[in-house]
Amino acid sequence: MALDGYNDQTMSRKAMRAELLDAETELRLAYAWRDQRDEQALHRLVTAYMRLAISMAAKFRRYGAPMPDLIQEASLGLMKAADKFDPDRGVRFSTYAVWWIKASIQDYVMRNWSMVRTGSTSSQKALFFNLRRVQAKLEREAAQRGEVLDQFQLRQQVATEVGVSLADVEMMEGRLSGSDFSLNATQSSDEDGREWIDALEDDSTQAAEAVELSHDAARLRGWLVKAMQALNARERFIVAERKLRDDPRTLESLGEELGLSKERVRQLEAAAFGKMRKSLEGQSREVQYFL
Repeated sequence: MALDGYNDQTMSRKAMRAELLDAETELRLAYAWRDQRDEQALHRLVTAYMRLAISMAAKFRRYGAPMPDLIQEASLGLMKAADKFDPDRGVRFSTYAVWWIKASIQDYVMRNWSMVRTGSTSSQKALFFNLRRVQAKLEREAAQRGEVLDQFQLRQQVATEVGVSLADVEMMEGRLSGSDFSLNATQSSDEDGREWIDALEDDSTQAAEAVELSHDAARLRGWLVKAMQALNARERFIVAERKLRDDPRTLESLGEELGLSKERVRQLEAAAFGKMRKSLEGQSREVQYFL
């Protein structure tokens, strides 16, 4: 059901004028859609329950989302419910649709609350929509007992009440405590103030570290070249194909090319590595640090 071109008042008026379905008519329409894919039956079923979708969407206005967008998401949930509804289960469609409508609206609210993903698990979703209510309830009950809860005690009781971890409660409090800010915003009202992005730690390789890495790599390459020169042509070929390729070859494939058995190629490879190690150890004690 497309909502383009309609505001929430128009949609509300149209929904309030829609027919009220009795159980028998509702069941007949559900069967017509499920068994015959009758689109007119689907449209009639969805239209009749748009008032339910709009009513549920209105409950989420406090999260700051535009009402037309909430109605759009509610209608999507309603249509998904109509598509998946099984009339053989003996449940009224409105009872079944409530879950899908609520889930669709909640997903939309959480996606648009912040540029940072607010939460994806069921526990995080429960916290997002219930944290403030549960906190107020617990503080009210504590006040009636003449107690004052500190923040740690309150978080612990919220975690127990909602059935989530303390870490989840602390994370969601942080997410809900403020809105998004641009990293390009200045840290003060002064136009020449430093931007927040300038305060982020640079995790790229620093100049001194890059020079050291380049120098070490050059030395290692030089030692490797000298070690390879200590091998004969066949041994160099085996080492190169087995260790220096992005896609190393198997002993079997090398044996087929060289006319040798797989075991013989393994022996030649082991002998080549032994020669290379002796060559490297003979060049410098410093090499042993890298081996």
